[in-house]
Amino acid sequence: MQELKIDTDFIKLGQALKLAAIVTSGVEAKFMIQEEQVMVNDEVDARRGRKLYEGDVVSVEGYESFKIVK
Repeated sequence: MQELKIDTDFIKLGQALKLAAIVTSGVEAKFMIQEEQVMVNDEVDARRGRKLYEGDVVSVEGYESFKIVK
């Protein structure tokens, strides 16, 4: 599992997908999230604006999972 380091208290799900280089744009992130290809802490989450905090784990179909760290 990879780690995604953030310098703030939280990061939004769409931004995290871009930072992890899973998507290249917010539109691409939006479609991936709406198509329920993204899980946060083992639960499907269809909110692009979902706030991720330290310790949250994001899984995306076809990609390695990543954990939010500070």
